[in-house]
Amino acid sequence: MNFSSFLLIVLLIGVPDFYNWNRVKLRYCDGASFTGDAIFDNGTTTLHFKGQKIWEAIIHDLLPKGLGKARKALLSGCSAGGLATFHHCDNFARHLPTNASVKCLSDAGFFLDGRDVSFNHTIRYFVKSLVTLQGIEKNLNRNCTSTLFFPDLCFFPQYMLRYISTPYFILNSAYDVFQFHHILVPPSADTHGLWNKCKVDPAACTPLQIAILQGYRLEMLATLRPFGIYSGRGGLFINSCFAHCQSESQDTWFQDDSPRINNKTIAEAVGDWYFSRKISKEIDCPYPCDTTCHNLIPYPRGQ
Repeated sequence: MNFSSFLLIVLLIGVPDFYNWNRVKLRYCDGASFTGDAIFDNGTTTLHFKGQKIWEAIIHDLLPKGLGKARKALLSGCSAGGLATFHHCDNFARHLPTNASVKCLSDAGFFLDGRDVSFNHTIRYFVKSLVTLQGIEKNLNRNCTSTLFFPDLCFFPQYMLRYISTPYFILNSAYDVFQFHHILVPPSADTHGLWNKCKVDPAACTPLQIAILQGYRLEMLATLRPFGIYSGRGGLFINSCFAHCQSESQDTWFQDDSPRINNKTIAEAVGDWYFSRKISKEIDCPYPCDTTCHNLIPYPRGQ
């Protein structure tokens, strides 16, 4: 096999830029994007959280099989796998030859540290408990944890992104369905089910609900603004589709009717960025302006 190009964790298929690359898909199963390293024992139950060790073992297994000689490599993932790329991007690059073209892509992994519709920090408290349970803090970006008063917040991409030195591409919906359902409107914040219809059909959302969703979009764009402005080697594709994970399906990646921004598909935007053909920072207009969207409700589970 020719391992001059190596695609890890990923799903980029059927596009001329990447069609003949070698691909390895890592199954996500540790519950913390390959960052945990702890043993939990309450006296009756013992749980082993070893995501970080699993990551290290897989990489060291792949290196002698050709990854260590790769000239081009792209670390990517969807959802929790997309979050994992933020945590492991620089580590991945350090394992490859210094003259290799190594870059990273997160699909639907830019989870916001946002308040829910009841103004509570539901996702922040969840992440804090996760970091504590799985012993994650020691595996988070040290430049980030040494800066923040609450180091566990470095589990969120928005706080660690500035410390990633490897070229990075962020593919995300401004109305990411997972975030909509579990960060903005988790069940605990909607005990009367006022958002139930809106969650399954954007056309059923009330004007107030649409306004709240537009506010969430603006929050995401504001968080990404420094990256968009100052990252010369970074890429963006932030569309206005109700979706979660858009790189793993040919329908949304590279088809005649795939989602587009400025008449450019996701595959074309990623290819332009990876091969440095042109600046690739695409941000969509707000819902419902984009008629190319594939609104994927319910959303597929990420890898």
